This record gives sequence, C-alpha cells and structure tokens, in this order.
Amino acid sequence: MKDNREKHATQNDVAKLAGVTRSLVSYVLNGTDRAVAPETRKKILQAIDELGYRPNRFAQALLAGKAALAKNHLGVILPSPAMLIRPYYTEILSGIFTAAHRAGNHIRFLRFFSELENPALFNSLIHEEEISGLILVGPDQIPVTGESAQILDRIRGRIPQVVTVDSRAAGFSSVVFDRREAGYKATGRLLRRGCSPVLYIGQMDERFSGFRQALFEKTGGRPGCGPQVEKERGAVDTAGGYEAIRGFHTEYGTVPGGIFAGSDEIAVGILKFLHEKQIAVPGETALVSIDNLEIAGYTCPALTTVNVHKRQLGEKAVGLILGKAAVSGQDAVTVTLPTEIVERESC
Repeated sequence: MKDNREKHATQNDVAKLAGVTRSLVSYVLNGTDRAVAPETRKKILQAIDELGYRPNRFAQALLAGKAALAKNHLGVILPSPAMLIRPYYTEILSGIFTAAHRAGNHIRFLRFFSELENPALFNSLIHEEEISGLILVGPDQIPVTGESAQILDRIRGRIPQVVTVDSRAAGFSSVVFDRREAGYKATGRLLRRGCSPVLYIGQMDERFSGFRQALFEKTGGRPGCGPQVEKERGAVDTAGGYEAIRGFHTEYGTVPGGIFAGSDEIAVGILKFLHEKQIAVPGETALVSIDNLEIAGYTCPALTTVNVHKRQLGEKAVGLILGKAAVSGQDAVTVTLPTEIVERESC
C-alpha cells in the first residue's frame, strides 16, 4: 500500500538544496547566524521556504532534552491587555523583543497575569522545559491579592531567571528608572520658573514623593513659605488627565501656575482641556511631565518632559537573564537607569 503521508523536510534536505553544510542551516534556524554571509543566509531561507521546512520540536526535545530546548526561549507577562495600547509599554516591549532577537533568543509567549490563575496554563507555561527566563512588565499594576502573591511565589520557585521591568516586586531582580528622582526633577523645573501654586496630576507613587520632596526643599519645611501646593489629583491616562484638570478648574474657577503630570499621556489630556479653555501654556500655566514619548515633541506646545529610556528598560531585562544575573531572593539585583529633563516649549 502506498504511503500518502507527506514527507517532512529535514535540515539535511535544506542544506542539500541550498548547497551548504547542515551546520550553517542550524545557525540560521537558531538565530546564531551573525557569521553567515548574507547571500548564504538568503539561499538557506529560500530553501526553507521552498521545502516548507519546519522544526520538529518533539525530535529536538528527544535529542537535546526539553530543558536544553527551552534555553533560548523567554516569556513575557503583562498585568493587563490595556498595556498593549499604551505607547510607554509598547516601547518597553520593543526593547525586549529587539534584544531577544539580537541574541538569538525567542519570545515563547506573551500572556496576561490573570491567565496564570488557571493552574493548567500556569503549569504548561511557567516551567524550565518551556522557558529559560521570564520578564514581568509593570508588576505594580497587578492587583494585590492573596492569589496574586501566591502566583508570584510559585513563579519564583519555578523559574530561576526572572526580571521585573518598570517597577519592583519583592524577591525579584528588576530594571527600573528612579520615579522619585524623575518627579523631583520635573517639579524642580516648575519651581525654577517661579510657578505658584503647583499641582500634581498622576499616580500616587514615587513620582508624587519626588514632587513633595522638591516642594519641601524649596520652602525649607516652613509652613506658608515658598510655592503653594494644591491637593494632588489622581490620573493614569489621557482621559484621566483631562478629567483631573477639568475638575480642578470647575472647583477653583482657575488653573494653577504650574502643573506636573505624572506621564506624557496624562499631560496630553491636560493640554486638550487647556486648549479648549484658551488657557495659554506656558503663559498662564506651565506644564511638565515624565516619559518623553514620541508624541511629546509634537503636541502644541511641545512638552517639556523627563526622558525615560524605555527601550533600554526592556533591553537591560533581557541582558540580565542572558547573563544569568536575574537571581531571586536576598541576592536579587536592581538596575536603575538614569533620567534627564528634555526642555521644550510647555515649561
């Protein structure tokens, strides 16, 4: 009886068609082909396409062992799907994917933290036979519950190389920027301009602590001296920034002399409201923010902001994993990237 099953192409078949050695084919397939000539790489890829070659993961696992097969695979966990449409986080993800590709590694999966509540999925993904390292982006945005804490503990016990990015989580290595320092720098810019009173609109984290520190140093801690500070108003995104400044204007009938927005996204919402009310920036109120997203240079007026090296946050996280430096527990390390003011028209 004739066997009608399709014959799967092998690496030897690819090598024969491309006229190269099998080892060169292996280099290209594994992403470690920097020393392969461009024309040779092109021929190998054309042969792969023509033969319809695809790696046989089962055979690879038998030959190398499942843990060895996972050594070039990383996982990424986000707190929620909303982060995928936030430009700040897409730049971090760009850094992660770029650094992984450059090093011949692959992103095995990108999942959301709530999915890990499914024990079957958790056991399938969070395992040394699937990934050699895991990156948690923005863990401060994961709801604090007994279940989430338990999941983080189980991750720590399963995967030796785990890095958190943009914020810390107890017991994990991390790559962050100094939010307090960024808030301090942004507020200092307003104070040097002589703005009073000043208002913070953003998340109640270390950025607000930096805001308060700059005000305290300006006044010397003496009540009634130096710039006044209005009560802070919370916001996390563009709509929140718009609503926060609208609420302030409704309550006081005016706007403060200076506004520190916790992010560029929040600042865009603030600018929209100020434009609608024909309030001049920086003439009537100055505005400074944090992140230095691409859009910050194209708003009207262009935003003065604190630059955060977003892609480098992702790149450094991959580097820690590949360098086996992303240890957990008491030996966990923190890499803090610098920030700097980018002066534009809004302040």
